[in-house]
Amino acid sequence: MYDYLIVGAGLFGAVVAHELTQQGKSVLVIDKRSHIAGNVYTEQTEGIHVHVYGAHIFHTNNTAVWQYVNQFAHFNRFTNSPVANYKGELYSLPFNMYTFNRMWGVVTPEEAAAKIAEQRKEITGEPRNLEEQAISLVGRDIYEKLIKGYTEKQWGRDCKDLPAFIIKRLPVRLTFDNNYFNALYQGIPVGGYTQMVANMLKGIEVRLSTDYLTHREELNGLARKVIYTGALDALFDYRLGYLHYRSVRFETELLDMPNYQGNAAVNYTDRETPYTRIIEHKWFEFGKDEEGNDLPKTIISREYSSEWKPGDEPYYPVNDEENLSLYAKYRALAEENPKLVVGGRLGDYKYYDMDQVIASALQCSEGLLSDF
Repeated sequence: MYDYLIVGAGLFGAVVAHELTQQGKSVLVIDKRSHIAGNVYTEQTEGIHVHVYGAHIFHTNNTAVWQYVNQFAHFNRFTNSPVANYKGELYSLPFNMYTFNRMWGVVTPEEAAAKIAEQRKEITGEPRNLEEQAISLVGRDIYEKLIKGYTEKQWGRDCKDLPAFIIKRLPVRLTFDNNYFNALYQGIPVGGYTQMVANMLKGIEVRLSTDYLTHREELNGLARKVIYTGALDALFDYRLGYLHYRSVRFETELLDMPNYQGNAAVNYTDRETPYTRIIEHKWFEFGKDEEGNDLPKTIISREYSSEWKPGDEPYYPVNDEENLSLYAKYRALAEENPKLVVGGRLGDYKYYDMDQVIASALQCSEGLLSDF
């Protein structure tokens, strides 16, 4: 009999498994996929660590979390500086002086601020939707070229039909700073995320290609407590209805050329281009292999956003009032079972950054150890 069965070998499950094992608890980790590391899974092809489920860039202001992950991996100095492509016009992201110079030809922060202030006047009352909220923050030009098309592809809805709160704050910098994240610490684990998670799970029993929901009775009998990191509505066979997500489909291609787009991420912000962005994986590690040699080939992934349906991979929770209310009902059902602990991105129905997942997992581990 194990002390804990952990359902899911992603970041949350791996951190909790590591912490409990360090304190002498017996742990079994299972995952329905054929690999560990959940959505941060990377696999090596032609010397390139491919982010199979989309780009993951570690960034945090939490020093304790940064010190924690550095036990399991060395991080490179990658800085996220995406580029926006609007019908062949290239703009720097986040919105900064390079963006404003390209958009309007302004040269000084004062000129840029005046241009934004002038365009913001279009919205007079309280913004009623995402379109009005965005224009009230950055003006019509930036909204039309860099926000509207991308957002509508991402959410599958017109910006006028999306709530204002989705875009309450937009980073607007009157400096020449292309660093997307306001984070003290940032980088990509050398050797890829899969290796980092493998280091967390070292010495712990892991069973892959094992579907908890199909074999739950048998699996529940193996442990005193179950830590579940999957979708909560699936755990209860969707008896109260489906929680909604946005999903993402990837088209990944190996190209016989050294450089496709010159940047790790290029966002396609017009409505007509069907994909939201293209990731060129080699640039997360500066186009070099582990020995520091230039890589002759490259791998790109086009990302297509779509409405989630059963059977798809759930990526982004749709945290509107209706879904949060339904989630609260499922959470109440989960809390009726003293043997069950729920956590992680899907379990908590939250859009977590990686550092938030790890902080949440550490907090969960502390609670479990104090209760045991």
